[in-house]
Order: sequence, then C-alpha cells, then structure tokens
Amino acid sequence: MKIGLFSILPDAAADPAIVAKHAEDLGFASYWVPDHTILPLHYGARYPGNLGDGPDPDYLWQMPDPLIALMRAATATTTLEVGTAVLLVPERHPLHLAKEVASLDAYSGGRFHFGIGAGWNKEESEILGGDFAHRWSQVKEAIAVMKACWTQDAPEHHGRYYDFPPVRCYPKPAQRPHPPVYLGGIMFGDQWARRVFQRIVEWGDGWLPVIREVRQLADGRDQLHALCAEAGRDPASLRITILGAGEQWRKRREVEALAAAGADQVTIWLLGRTSDDMRREIDALARELLSD
Repeated sequence: MKIGLFSILPDAAADPAIVAKHAEDLGFASYWVPDHTILPLHYGARYPGNLGDGPDPDYLWQMPDPLIALMRAATATTTLEVGTAVLLVPERHPLHLAKEVASLDAYSGGRFHFGIGAGWNKEESEILGGDFAHRWSQVKEAIAVMKACWTQDAPEHHGRYYDFPPVRCYPKPAQRPHPPVYLGGIMFGDQWARRVFQRIVEWGDGWLPVIREVRQLADGRDQLHALCAEAGRDPASLRITILGAGEQWRKRREVEALAAAGADQVTIWLLGRTSDDMRREIDALARELLSD
C-alpha cells in the first residue's frame, strides 16, 4: 500500500518544494494539501474538524493556493504524486479550474490527484459564488464541465450553473482520460452518507475519507462495492485513499490494518510548522513505516 503525506499549511515556513523532495527521497508516494481561499471573520457553522470547545484553528485562513503549492512540489520532484485534500469546487469557475488542473497535470507528467469537496462554510462559499444549499449539484455540473474540457477539442455546456458556447481549453492533462477525481467523506454519528457513495460510483474515481477506526473503512468499502454491483461498475476502478487527521496512522501495524481493510493508500498529517520540523518528522515516519 502507498503511504503519502498531508501538509495542512504548505507556505513559506514549510516550503512544499523542500518538504516534497525530502518525502520523495525517503520513499513516500504522495504529497497532499488542503484548500480555503478565504475565511470570513464571521460565519455560522463550526469547522467539522474542530472536536473541542475552543475556536476554529488559525490554519483555516492561512492556507496558500493548493494548486500553486502543488506545482512547487511537483517541480522539485520526479515521481512523487501530488493531490488536493480537498479543493472546494463551488468556489471556482470550472473553465478556469479545468485549465489549472490540466496545466498542473501536464507539467508534472501526470502525477496529480484531484480530491474535491463542496465545502462546509456557507458564508465563504457564497462570497465566492457557490450555491451552498445545492452545492453538490453545482459540483456535479462543474466536474462535467471540466471533464469535457479535458477530453474534448471544442467543449460547450448549457446547464443550470454554467452556460457557454464551444470553446478551446488547453492544455489537456497528461493522464487519460483525466486525473482521478476523489470525493472526500467524514462519518457523522455512526453512519456513512449513502449519497456520497452514489456520487462516487456515478461520476467519481475514488474515495478520500477521514475515519476514526478501521471498521469504518471496511463498512464504507462494502457499501461502495454494493453500489458498484448495482450500477454495473467494476469496484477495482475506484481508489480508496485514507486522509489521516492529527496523529493518526503513524504505526506500521495501523497502516497494515488499513491495507487489509481495502485502502490503496493512507496519508499522514504532518504536524510540523516549518520545513526543518517537517523533515525531522518525515525522517521518523520513514523509520517506522517504510523501513524493512
């Protein structure tokens, strides 16, 4: 199973080029970053990742642009895969985003993984043009627009959210037909949202869940495979990458349990805040997870 790294704050203090190159040299498979273009000073919903009583973490408004961060990481490496975990699709126009993704995938030689989400912050989404109440309908249409741009010579689209005549949108991605599209997922209560799995089976290429226990992965995988059977889709065509949170999945036995439960890859959340801190952390993770 592949093991990747997730950096919540890839910025000047933790240069993606330095961190990614060190990760590649030690044998890690991938490097992932998150996305928040802005964060309003005042908003209603609580960050789903905040499980305590304190304020939401500062990193929510300190993130650089994920595609620029990943371009820096990809330029410094040759084999390391790079991905978004997750990019908030309703907050960008799909024609612009299609070109950015295709450019990154082309320049990296087909190493980009497109993890997407619809967002949890209503105020942020609406400031940037999202229809928050129907955000997944908007995401579905946006992904259809992007796939057309990636695979067609002169795509056009006439939909609810986007409407344009035939256009040229180049370059095309290096991956064919396009970079894999992963949908994120978090279990609330003790049940997975069936509609997330339905979307993955209908128009996605993979699942990018945050889990607390290995049994949650096994449960979600079984639901995905059942829906694949109903839809006539090969379950092997869907990739499962676990998005580690906090201090999760740092022991070899934990990673081996995830592999046995059906994960193709797991990412480890880097806790350091500077390039040097992260390199030391990556060294320790490599000794535990990658050494023979």
